[in-house]
Formats: sequence, structure tokens, C-alpha cells
Amino acid sequence: MKPFALFLVVILLATACATSPTGRKQLMIVSEEHAIEASKQAYTEVLKPFASEGKLDNDPILKARVNTITSRLIAQAVIMRPETRNWEWSIKILDDPKTVNAWCMAGGKMALYTGLIKQVNPTDDELAQVLGHEIAHALANHTAEKMSVAIASSVGVAAVGAATDRPAVTMASVAVAALAVKLPNSRVAETEADRIGIELAAKAGYDPRAAVSLWEKMARVSRGSSQMEFLSTHPNPGNRQSRLRQLVPQMMPYYERGGNRPVYPL
Repeated sequence: MKPFALFLVVILLATACATSPTGRKQLMIVSEEHAIEASKQAYTEVLKPFASEGKLDNDPILKARVNTITSRLIAQAVIMRPETRNWEWSIKILDDPKTVNAWCMAGGKMALYTGLIKQVNPTDDELAQVLGHEIAHALANHTAEKMSVAIASSVGVAAVGAATDRPAVTMASVAVAALAVKLPNSRVAETEADRIGIELAAKAGYDPRAAVSLWEKMARVSRGSSQMEFLSTHPNPGNRQSRLRQLVPQMMPYYERGGNRPVYPL
């Protein structure tokens, strides 16, 4: 039983592959379509308590600011991946001044916590880097990838369980857990999102140099914050600011080209 179970794991891992927008090979047991459908339900559940307490999109000035930036970023995302035009893009502002975080689920379901605005105090250019980074996670299919990694791990547990008569973790429970927005991204995924995000922001008309200043601010805030969720779910891939600084010269022509920037209606 044990050799056969392990054989199934090997076959599964060998055949379930995809390629990210940067050309990286990804483990992809869960399809993007499945991740999008699951994320729709997860998004609704996450927003419910904020809506019931009147803490959802309750600042019209901030909402207008965020929508303006996000609509320009999404327009560039659609140019990069035209099929995402059909996604049900959405961004909600969650009134939680203690939490510094933002995220984007599969299918373009986004959230921004007011703690990031209040504690980091980003400029529009810096906020575009945050939101561009989150959109990049969706474009690179990182939700489905995280779900796939979790499911692959559970299959391994099941194989061991079959050989040792120990209870196995079910695939369904791990897949549901993987939908949680607090599940950390891998450092490889972070590097990828940094690269795609700074390009989206530059093409949308936001200064790529703000990527460096943003992370300098994040570092300062993290030293005095007990709820810096952004850094716990977005681990530093190492030398982040140095790598972003190196990308700036490549991105400046996109930023400086001028002209009207397209917007996506939200």
C-alpha cells in the first residue's frame, strides 16, 4: 500500500504544473477557475462582520481615492492578461485602524485595511505599489498555487496515513484553510508579485521609486506594530528594497511616457 500511495503522489506532482506570467513553473493541482469560485464565497464571508458593524467602505473620500488608483491598476492588469477583463473585480475598505494589511484573492477580490492608511500614511504612488503588488498575486495565480501546495501536502499525509493506519488530513479541509487570507505567500511568490506589481503601477502612471520608499515606511511601522499582518502574510524575500531599486530604471520609461492612462470601471 505504501509504495502505491507514494507513487500516486509522485504522479500527481509531476503532472499538475503551470507557468506564471514571469515564466516560473508552478504546482497547480487546483485550477484557477476553482480558486476564483471558492474565493467569491470566502470574500463574502470575510466582509460580513465588517458590513454588519458598519465598517465597510464608510469613508467616501478614502473610497474615492482607492478606487481611482485601483481602476488604473486593473486596466493595466487586463492589458497584461486580457482574460481578466471578465473577472468580477472589487475592492473594499475595511475599517480596522489597528491592522496594517491588504490582499487580493483569486478573481480580483480585494481588501484594504484602514490601518495601512493610518499607520503607514502612503502617498498615492506608494499606495499604488501596495495595490499593484496585491493584484499581481491574483494575476500570477498565487491563490490556486497556495491551495495546490496545501492539497499536495495533505495527499502526502494521506499516503503516510495509509501506510501507518493513522488518520489523514482531508483534502477538503486543507483546501478551505488555504483560502484564508492570512496564509503566508512564499518568498518566491513575493518576489514575483514585487516584479509584476511595480510594472503595473508604473504603466498606470505611478512613480516606481515609491516601491522603495513604501517598504522603508513598512519597515519603520513594523518595529512598533503588533498587528503588521502585511509582513506576516507577505514575507520579505530578502534584499527586497535593493531588488526594487534595481528595477526602477527599467520601469521609469513606463512612468514617464505620459498620455492618458486607461481606467477600469469599478
